[in-house]
Amino acid sequence: MSSSRTGKSVSRIKTGSFERRLSLTKAGLFAGTRMASHMATNWLGSKDSREQRHKAMLSSQARFLVEELGRLKGSVVKIGQVMALYGEHFLPEEVTEALHTLEDQTTSLEWPAIERVLKAELGPARLAELEVDPNPIGAASLGQVHRAVRRADGLELVLKVQYPGVADAVDSDLNAVAHLLKVARLVSFGPEFNDWLEEVRQMMHREVDYRLEAATTEKFRQMLREDPRFIVPRVLPEYSGARIIASTYEHGHSVGSEAVRGLPLARRSALGEAALELFFRELFEWGEIQTDPNFGNYRIRIAGEQGADPGLDRIVLLDFGAVQRYSDEFLAPVIQMIQASYEGNLEQVIDGGVKLRFMSRDWPDEVLDKFGRVCMSVLEPLAADRSQWPDEAVNSQGEYRWKQSDLPSRVARQAARSAISRYFRVPPKEFVFLNRKLIGVYTFVAVLHAEFNGEPLLRKYLYS
Repeated sequence: MSSSRTGKSVSRIKTGSFERRLSLTKAGLFAGTRMASHMATNWLGSKDSREQRHKAMLSSQARFLVEELGRLKGSVVKIGQVMALYGEHFLPEEVTEALHTLEDQTTSLEWPAIERVLKAELGPARLAELEVDPNPIGAASLGQVHRAVRRADGLELVLKVQYPGVADAVDSDLNAVAHLLKVARLVSFGPEFNDWLEEVRQMMHREVDYRLEAATTEKFRQMLREDPRFIVPRVLPEYSGARIIASTYEHGHSVGSEAVRGLPLARRSALGEAALELFFRELFEWGEIQTDPNFGNYRIRIAGEQGADPGLDRIVLLDFGAVQRYSDEFLAPVIQMIQASYEGNLEQVIDGGVKLRFMSRDWPDEVLDKFGRVCMSVLEPLAADRSQWPDEAVNSQGEYRWKQSDLPSRVARQAARSAISRYFRVPPKEFVFLNRKLIGVYTFVAVLHAEFNGEPLLRKYLYS
C-alpha cells in the first residue's frame, strides 16, 4: 500500500505538562508585558487613532498566541480551533480571526511513534494481521489516520490513531491556554466564560475518548441502517482500543470536489435534502447531534462509482467524536422557537428565547421584537410564507437557492445593524453548539448549490 499524502512530520509531540506549561507561561508573560506597555502609552491622539492602535495590538497579540499554540501541537491546537469556532461571544474578533488560521493538517507524527502506539494497543500478533500504510491519509491535532488491509480477506480499513499523551494533557493544556488568554489580556474572565470553558473541557474529553466515539459510531450506524442515503463506517472492535479506532474504509469525494459539483442539480439537491433531514432527525427524534461542522467529516459517494449503488448518491458520515446529547429541558424551548417561527408567532419566539436565557423580559419591547425577528429569519429556507424570500434566492420553479440566498451573512448583518447588540446576552453553551451545527448544515447545502424548499421536511418533523 502507498499513500499520496505528503507534508511535514515530527518525531514527537510535546505532551509533558511541565514543558507545555512552561512554554505557555513564558509566552503569556511576554504577551502580558507587551499589552501592559501598550496600555500605558496608548493615551495620545484622537479616540479613533487610539482605537486603531488598540485593534492593531490585539491582532499582534492574537497572531503571537496562534504561533505559540501551533508550536506545541496536540490538544492545544484543538483547543484553539474549538475556541475559534465557539468563542466569538467571549473573545475579541481579532483573536477569533487569528485562531481560525490554526492549521494542523500538514504536520503528522512519524511512523515509528505511531507504530509504538499500535503495538501497545493491539499487541504484535494482532497488529501482524494488518498491513498498515505508514504514510497517513490525514493528520489532525489529536491524531492521524492510516489506511490498512486485513491480510486474511483483503478488507480495507482505516485506523484512527491518537497521539501519545494527548488525552492526559487535556486539562493542563486547557488551563494553560486560559491562563495565556488572561495574562495576555485577551479575555475577561467571568461566570459565562468559565461556564463555556468547562463545556470546552468536557468536549475535549469526549474527543479523546475513543471508546466512546467507537460506541457512538456504531449507535449512529444502527440508527441509520434502514436509510440508504447514508453510510456510517463499521467499527471493528478487535482492532480498536483506548487510543485506536479501526473502521471500514468508505470511499467518497469531498463535498466541494469537482466530481460533486458536476452532478446534475436534482442529485445535488437530493443530497442537500438528506443532510437537512439528518439534522432534523438528530434534533427532533434522537436528541443527539454531531456538532462539528468540519466538512472533513463528510464524503459523497457518487452512484455507480467503484461498485456503488448505481441509482443513489450517498453521504458518508465520518468522525463521531463531537456528538452531544441534549436534554428535553433544553430542546423544548428550542423546538418552541422553531415551531413559533414557522407559524409566524413572534411572541412565542421571544418566550422561547427568554426560557433559553439569552433574551430578557426587562428589555424594551422594540428590542425584543427585533431580536425575535432576527431569530425567525434564520428559518427563511424552511418558511411556509415565501413572500419574504429575496428574488435571487428563488429559481424559476419557486425553489429556494441555498447558495445564492447568502442567508448566514444577511442574518449577521441584520443582527449587527439592530439595537440587539447592546442587549445581547451570551446564550447557553448548548445553544452555541446547536447554532453552529445549523450554520454547518446550511453551509453544507449551499456548497452543493442545492435548490429545494425545506418547508415540507420541517413540517413533517414538527407535526409528526
